[in-house]
Amino acid sequence: MADQNATTTTSSSSIMEAKPIHPLHQISESPTHKLLLKQWLKEQDLILNRIVAKETQIDSVRKEITQLYIFFFLFHSISLTFLFSSASQQRKAGFYCRRSWIPSLCSLLCSMGIIWAVRYKTDTESHLEKLLEREKEDGKLLAKCVEELKKKGVEFDLLKEVDALRRAKSMRVEAKMVRKWSARDFVTLFFFTVSCIVLGLTNLILCG
Repeated sequence: MADQNATTTTSSSSIMEAKPIHPLHQISESPTHKLLLKQWLKEQDLILNRIVAKETQIDSVRKEITQLYIFFFLFHSISLTFLFSSASQQRKAGFYCRRSWIPSLCSLLCSMGIIWAVRYKTDTESHLEKLLEREKEDGKLLAKCVEELKKKGVEFDLLKEVDALRRAKSMRVEAKMVRKWSARDFVTLFFFTVSCIVLGLTNLILCG
């Protein structure tokens, strides 16, 4: 009986010894792997915070662009209405026609200013979108490394994997598509065309 119990105990201990240790338990027992996992998890949180901040900035810039659109059309509609009402109430059409360059110049300067502001804001939006895309790519790459570390445990080759991560970040080339025309160019062309139409309407109202 004693021999049987001893055999059972020996076999049980052998099974426990043969049972593989979970990778997370291996990481907790390895100071280097544990420190690396903490650093990567902290970096993931930082990347997430930067992504949220970039998305907030993009939303703010888009609201400002929308406000510029509204101001552009509101300004010209009010100015044309005012000029039409003033010219229709006066009989001296030649007087207004000789001085039509004044409202035309004001309209042109305002249009160019708004077009420049829209262009600047759209370029800012494009730059923030590129930064956001880069942060998301870094987050995906780091999440993949964290998953591999948790999966492999101490078998995770620190030098090899960390060097691969750094190399992937440094050698990453952004895919740039060569475009003759972009959405920003069409927006600028549209506003410039509307500005020319407004100038023509101004001269027509004052000299017609």
